Amino acid sequence: MDQRPGNNDDGVYGKRKLVLAVKETKQDLLESQDLDGDGLITVEDQGSKHFLPRTFSSRDGEDIEIKGNYPLANLLQELFLAEETGERYLEIDVGDLYEDPIHRLERLIKHTWWDNLTRTIDAAGIAKAALDPKNQDTPGSLRRIYVPSSSPEQYSYFTELSNHNPSLGLDVQWLPPGEPTPEFIHGLDHKPGLLALEMINDLAAPGGMRGLPFIVPGGRFNELYNWDSAFCAWGMLDSHTHVVKAIIRHFAFEIEHYGRICNANRSYYLGRAQPPFLTDLALRTYRATRHEIDAKELLRLAILAAIKEYHNYWMRPPRYDETTGLTRYRPIGAGLPPECEDTQFTHVLSPYAQKYGLSVADIAAKYNTGEIQEPELDEYCLHDRAVRECGHDNSNRVEGVCANLGTIDLQCLLYKYETDIAHVIRSQFDDHLQIPAAFCAQGQVPDRFESSASWDRAAMKRKKLIDKYCWNEAAGLYFDYNTLTKQRSDHETATAFWALWCGVASPHQAAKLVEKGLPRFEHVGGLTATTERSRGPIDEAHPQKQWDFPHGWPPHQMLAWEGLKKYGYHEEAERLVYKWLHMVTKVFVDYNGTVVEKYDVTRPDASHKVDAEYGNQGLNFKFAPQEGFGWTNGSIVYGISLLNLHAKRALGVCASYDTYAKAVGK
Repeated sequence: MDQRPGNNDDGVYGKRKLVLAVKETKQDLLESQDLDGDGLITVEDQGSKHFLPRTFSSRDGEDIEIKGNYPLANLLQELFLAEETGERYLEIDVGDLYEDPIHRLERLIKHTWWDNLTRTIDAAGIAKAALDPKNQDTPGSLRRIYVPSSSPEQYSYFTELSNHNPSLGLDVQWLPPGEPTPEFIHGLDHKPGLLALEMINDLAAPGGMRGLPFIVPGGRFNELYNWDSAFCAWGMLDSHTHVVKAIIRHFAFEIEHYGRICNANRSYYLGRAQPPFLTDLALRTYRATRHEIDAKELLRLAILAAIKEYHNYWMRPPRYDETTGLTRYRPIGAGLPPECEDTQFTHVLSPYAQKYGLSVADIAAKYNTGEIQEPELDEYCLHDRAVRECGHDNSNRVEGVCANLGTIDLQCLLYKYETDIAHVIRSQFDDHLQIPAAFCAQGQVPDRFESSASWDRAAMKRKKLIDKYCWNEAAGLYFDYNTLTKQRSDHETATAFWALWCGVASPHQAAKLVEKGLPRFEHVGGLTATTERSRGPIDEAHPQKQWDFPHGWPPHQMLAWEGLKKYGYHEEAERLVYKWLHMVTKVFVDYNGTVVEKYDVTRPDASHKVDAEYGNQGLNFKFAPQEGFGWTNGSIVYGISLLNLHAKRALGVCASYDTYAKAVGK
């Protein structure tokens, strides 16, 4: 019998049930199949891939042998989960172990993983939300939260929570009013904590307030991120709409009280943002919930917040370059970023260690305190902060130059802000949207009215700037522009396809992108973040970066899918969706349910094995995956929604794209 995943449609097993002793069966299974002892059953294990469980009972009194890596891994997962809930015996349908992996993936994400990635900052959730695997300066027994001075009710709430629960170890701190200085933010590096988010009054909740839910990416990232959340939301709107709506309210809170949507809600992220997706998230949510009574008011809140962020942050120097009119990633800050591993900057600090006759650790400490002054290191850190703000940390495309780049991705995102805001003001608010004081940018008159005309003009101006500075007709591709050297970069990046998603490309430019650009990035598993030519050779002086070829990331895939569809390239979009989902599903099937943050899309097998910088998030589990990874989960659910039944069935048996295309006559 064929043991491919998803092949139980013919009902071979029917509803044949097994009743298994959980602890004993799990031990037998691991001993016979997990021969490398890593707590997983994968294709690399040299076990027999046949398992005859010692059943407590079965429906027909027969012994039933489980065959194949995928069903054996699924059995291990079910046994572990039963053990976690204290069950002594597990009753399971044998056919469920051979469940279509696409169905299993979608089911796990919607019914388990999203919930496991959900956090709140309140009495019920702060103990879990405050944990920070990235930063060792806050002991596990201490939890700290920073509350903006404009939220006195939250300060009172958390102070009372701390006083009534001393074992919680909660340290509540005020944030002073006004824009924080680089020195102030740097001064918090050795006392890091959460940044407060939106709460609502709830008399039934302890303390009379309740934190709204939000999603975290997973792995070492246990806070509310800006663009991660936007892509999680693409896959959450049909099952966790309430969380998506809450995330929008959190983002509006951040803009109102911190002046921007922070990179994430930790104190060390206070000076930098991330790629802005708020208007797209708000419109996407509104279209999915327009029948709900509060849908329009939530859209209003999001657009007001986006307008403030646009004027106050993105269109203000030093991010706004007055010479070109382009906007750059250029956050404030000082010193080395505290959220990184100790070895992250060894290659940068080593020459200074030799210069001063100190260890790398001592150089880092003395530079961070200001005892050692090095202008070249200041310049490096300026660009490093910009790289982190741009979200593509790290890539040879942006390292050492990012703060000077008018990146094509940021121009596309701001064009989307401009066109979205114009559309919403015109279509939803009768071309007359009042701006209350809380969402006025610096120097603006409270309660003024906005119309769509100024936003239409801003979008038209930005399109001209993008065409002038970023479009290369001969290459058929968009590039970044260096505002310091006055030269267009030649580094090929998948963010060029964001021009399709945001709609700034003309039909001619779109055709060029598909004809000349797409083949440079497309591989067996989808799109690489950059091309091999642009990445260049890898050696000791130029190590592999995680946002470079051969790696592919969910945001690049998802924006390309939607952009291609917008311009009528449906076949290309379907092909890319299928390739990505096939790669992700194959890893899920072969490696005990593994779903990770990024993949080597040039590899037909084991594409989750990425050896670059931070490794790969989503790998740190035994026996059963319980989170996946945030935006990859989103790409799976959203990608499945774009495919027809034939494609889904082919993915269910892990058929490659070439096999599927041949079967359907493509």
